[in-house]
Amino acid sequence: MKIAVPVKFVPDLVEELTIDPSGAALDTSWLRLIINEFDDHAVEQAILLKERGGGQVTVMMTESDGADDFLFTAAAKGADQLVKLTGDFSSINNHALAHVYADLLKELQPDLVLTGVQAHNDIDGAVGPLLAELLGLPYVGYVAGLTVQGDKAVVRKEYSGGLVAEIEVKLPAVLGIQAAEQPPRYVAYSKIRQVMGTAKIEERPVAGLDLSGGTAVSRLFQPEAAERATMLEGGADEVADRLVAIFKEIGTL
Repeated sequence: MKIAVPVKFVPDLVEELTIDPSGAALDTSWLRLIINEFDDHAVEQAILLKERGGGQVTVMMTESDGADDFLFTAAAKGADQLVKLTGDFSSINNHALAHVYADLLKELQPDLVLTGVQAHNDIDGAVGPLLAELLGLPYVGYVAGLTVQGDKAVVRKEYSGGLVAEIEVKLPAVLGIQAAEQPPRYVAYSKIRQVMGTAKIEERPVAGLDLSGGTAVSRLFQPEAAERATMLEGGADEVADRLVAIFKEIGTL
C-alpha cells in the first residue's frame, strides 16, 4: 500500500503574533512556524498503518524554515520517501496548496492520502476536502482511527454525546485525521542525526501558484477590548421582551 501525507507548517500561537504594515498579513520577520498538530497525527497514523500491514509512506511539504528537520524526523519515525516542494510560497492559500499537492499526488498514485483534518490558519477551507475534489476521490474527515481491508478502509468517527460511527470507504481515498490511534511518537535526536546521513529529501520546484478560489484578506486586527456586556435584570418575561427588542435593534429578527 502506498500512503501519502501532505503536511504544512502553521504559526506558533504560543508566540506573540504581529501584523505587518499592510494590515492584511502577519509579520513574518519573527514568525515561528511549527507543524500543524493534526498533520503530525496524520503522519503517525500513516506509520502505524505501515507497521501493521506494510507499505510505503511518503511525506511531503512546502519549503520553509524547519521543513528539512521535520522531514528527517518523519524518516526517523518510519517514512520512506521525503518530498520538499520549493518555490515562493509567501502568498499561498489552501486552494493553491491543494493544487500543488494534487499535481504531485497524481504522479505518485497513492492508495491512501492522509491529511490533518484542519489547521488554525485555514481561511479558505481545509486542504483535505480541496484535495479530494481535485483528485476526484471520496473524503471522510474527523477520523480517529482506521483499518485497511483489501481495497477498502474502515474509518472511525467520533461525534458529540459519545456517538461513534464506522464508515467503509473504497480506496483510493482522502482522509482527514483528527487523532491517530496513538499520540505522535517521540524520536531521539541521535536517531534523527543518523537518518540525516542516509535519508534523502527529494526537491520538486513549483513554478507558479494558482491562487484562485482563495479568500482575499482585507484587514487583520487584534481583538478590541470594549464594554459590550449588558446585564438584564427583572423577571423572565421582562428579560425575554428585552432580548427580543435587542435582536430587532441589531437586525437579527
